[in-house]
Amino acid sequence: VAVAALLPTSVTVTSMDSERRAARGEQGVLFPDSALGDAVPDEMDGYRGPAACKIVGVTYRQLDYWARTGLVVPTLRGAHGSGSQRLYSYTDLLVLTVVKRLLDTGVSLQNIRVAVDYLRGRGIHDMAAITLFSDGITVYECSTADEVVDLLRGGQGVFGIAIGATMREVTATIRAFPTERPPVRLRDTPARRPAVTPMSGGWGSQDQAAAIA
Repeated sequence: VAVAALLPTSVTVTSMDSERRAARGEQGVLFPDSALGDAVPDEMDGYRGPAACKIVGVTYRQLDYWARTGLVVPTLRGAHGSGSQRLYSYTDLLVLTVVKRLLDTGVSLQNIRVAVDYLRGRGIHDMAAITLFSDGITVYECSTADEVVDLLRGGQGVFGIAIGATMREVTATIRAFPTERPPVRLRDTPARRPAVTPMSGGWGSQDQAAAIA
């Protein structure tokens, strides 16, 4: 059984076991019960920056830094000009929560960026079947019990984030916060993620220190 590792050079993240299951037309999930429970919150319901901070448990400085550097950019509305407010969707909040938990385990921003891109490329129902594991250096995706066992055989300590359970937590938490819907525009174009240029010293401690300050 091979476990997919989310590495900085990865373009697509799969596992050999997942590919074999796909060829046989099998789903194969770590948590077979529906992780979504109630209907997924409306993706057009937005949450302003201060609410997002409380929901995720981060400071506004962290949230602002992650948006400005392109780590997690709000999909509903960015900050444009004085007085404008960013507006985060349900999926944005889910990704922010995963980012915080990975940072708490000591994962570098370089690997977290790859994990974020990978999650963004999955549908909400696909994400519910994923568990992310990290040994503090690398992030792994597991979707079956066999993949988890294979990872644990390495003997290193790992930290797991069940995306389905995280979805339930975020869904329950946001109920206490007001929502705001962005205005509908006739010719709406998707928000583009700003380009990020690595610092001269790489994505190391300086980047991470700024993120968690």
